[in-house]
Amino acid sequence: MDRQNSERFLSAFNKIEKKMKSLIDRKDHVSFFKAIDLSKKEHATIRKFEDELREFGDLRNAIVHHRTETEYVIAEPHPEIVELIEQIEKLLSTPVTVGTLFAREVHTVRLEDTLKEVLRMVRDRNFKHIPIYDGAEFSGLLTANGIMRWLASTAEDDHISREITTMRDIMEYEKNGNTYRFIASNTPVYEAEEIFRDSVASGRKLEALLITRTGRKDENLTGIITPIDLIRIE
Repeated sequence: MDRQNSERFLSAFNKIEKKMKSLIDRKDHVSFFKAIDLSKKEHATIRKFEDELREFGDLRNAIVHHRTETEYVIAEPHPEIVELIEQIEKLLSTPVTVGTLFAREVHTVRLEDTLKEVLRMVRDRNFKHIPIYDGAEFSGLLTANGIMRWLASTAEDDHISREITTMRDIMEYEKNGNTYRFIASNTPVYEAEEIFRDSVASGRKLEALLITRTGRKDENLTGIITPIDLIRIE
């Protein structure tokens, strides 16, 4: 006979509770709800599923504290609830990281590259955000807004040469450091989601997260994330 939903639910619940208490490293007794309050500061998955976890706490109490017999529970969770709590437990025990989901070759350009060359790349590869390097040193992120600001600055010019204009010229119109952030490859995906959301709330909307092994900009790029990338995986 298959395990009852309540057994699966309690197994996942106990693993989640153990994981949260390990995050806060408390030796004294801490209730499940208090553990949520404390551990959500350390783990983006707990913050994302906080409401669900609190509901699970109430359901767990109904299952455990209102048993009338050893083999009988007053509340038997729906299969959808069991699948959700098991999913959350898996995300906590083995977080999905940006390095896992978004590792890919990152195409870059040089400060000396001409606007014509880069626009051809944008057309052929449908790029919207391109890291720019000065030799081996990261210089900034090329965005559509930066190109638009440059174009606006040339509105009074009779002739614009895309062969003479270089990325060095365009970079003067990029918001250096305000449109991107470097993150480590082991950053949980939900934490990356929060970084984008918080940037909007702060009025400094990020256009991309650049992934390196430890989050240092002097390391090789191993991936890039845009807000639309995260929407696609929801």
